[in-house]
Amino acid sequence: MTANIARWIDDRASTDPGLPAIRQGELLLGYGELADASARCATLLAGKGVRAGDRVALTMPNVAWFPVVYHAILRLGAVVVPMNPLLRSREIVHAWSDSGARVAVVFALFAEEAAAAAASTGTEVVVVAPGAFEDELAALEPTPGVVDREADDTAVILYTSGTTGTPKGAELTHDNLSTNVAAVVETLTHMTTEDVVFGGLPLFHSFGQTVGLNSAMQAGACLTLLPRFDGAEALEVVQRDRVTIFLGVPTMYTALLAVADKEGYDTSSLRLAISGGASLPLEVLNRVQRTFGFQLLEGYGLSETSPVASFNHPDAEARPGSIGTPIRGCEFRLVDEDGHDVAEGEVGEIAIRGENVMRGYWQDPEATAEMVRDGWFRSGDLARRDADGYYYIVDRVKDMILRNGFNVYPREVEEVLYSHPDVTEAAVFGVPHPEHGEEVAAKVTLREGATVTAEELREWVKAQVAPYKYPRTVSFGVLPKGPTGKILKREISVEE
Repeated sequence: MTANIARWIDDRASTDPGLPAIRQGELLLGYGELADASARCATLLAGKGVRAGDRVALTMPNVAWFPVVYHAILRLGAVVVPMNPLLRSREIVHAWSDSGARVAVVFALFAEEAAAAAASTGTEVVVVAPGAFEDELAALEPTPGVVDREADDTAVILYTSGTTGTPKGAELTHDNLSTNVAAVVETLTHMTTEDVVFGGLPLFHSFGQTVGLNSAMQAGACLTLLPRFDGAEALEVVQRDRVTIFLGVPTMYTALLAVADKEGYDTSSLRLAISGGASLPLEVLNRVQRTFGFQLLEGYGLSETSPVASFNHPDAEARPGSIGTPIRGCEFRLVDEDGHDVAEGEVGEIAIRGENVMRGYWQDPEATAEMVRDGWFRSGDLARRDADGYYYIVDRVKDMILRNGFNVYPREVEEVLYSHPDVTEAAVFGVPHPEHGEEVAAKVTLREGATVTAEELREWVKAQVAPYKYPRTVSFGVLPKGPTGKILKREISVEE
């Protein structure tokens, strides 16, 4: 049997075509309809020249067309390059150029930025405008079956980056994704055809894609989508669609509590909730479980690990504040800077080995070798392990900022600040925030005689990066430095 994960919806469509697969408001697609739509979309993409191994960018919010196009790309044996719809043309150009995406499928709301990027890359943009796109597909014959792929063939390239700068494409294979999904379905969620999964996590992100979309499709469950998260709307979806599994980041659970304290919703259908993307405050965890009555489990992972690497398993004791234990098929070590195991009870960097670890960074063997050493992926996260094998994140090696569950990489924002003619030095860093987890802040040193204001610098950055990345706080002054001249972000005070 082919390792192509697109086979999941075809297999389900052949046995139970009427089983609910994707819901968005009043729209409901059964597995048969989903398979047919993706097969017709595959015909459209094939007509654009897409073949096995080609990279196809996908820019959409959480709408029903996302899974249709996602599986259409995979059906052809091509590689999906999911993109955050909020990215600006400057950011899009890098991913399209680096991946060599020959075609990009873009939701109509985001066509303008895509068109601007395409002018630089030559990528052909297919715009998905609801109504017109359905008519276009209806006129096409469906592409039968799925193209055979090997287990180690790349299925998805997720663009991520470290603090060293340019975003890198993490190559996730069909085997990476299928084994990670199997661990989620069989050992963490026990997902079945009876389940309805809340789809409020962005599907372009590895968490929403693996634990939400792909797990639901493999299990034959229904994924109910919410294009833009709102606490009240989320609880309305739970109530209306009888959601059984809720997926979220900590800020989502905080939003649910804020609404639940004021309004009454029927959440009795929920049996399990999963939190990832950032540490979940113990107070929030306890309040959520008291308020809604379901089990809330924390996990841990990265884009490079497909993403799930560890979890508080539902059939074992949960340890609040812990990221749990490694999932099936995954191993952890805690190592020092030289890659040696630290002594029991000491803090070390999490190193991960297993079937979920990426194939590598797309066309970047140097970056791959830096992050994957002797088969172990270096996570950049510091943790300690208790006597029972549970892991606790204590700090980050990297300077990455986590805002509302989205990664913000300081170097990328600093590059934009440095491009302003009045800026001589810049440092971007995260500061604690009660709602967003972390907020983006910047401190800059200006050229002598410069008159640029903080608001002008904010707008300068805002125009060139996604809305969640620009610094809300900009301050001015001399940046503290160490003996080698390196800027010491830990010594910067945003109040200065």
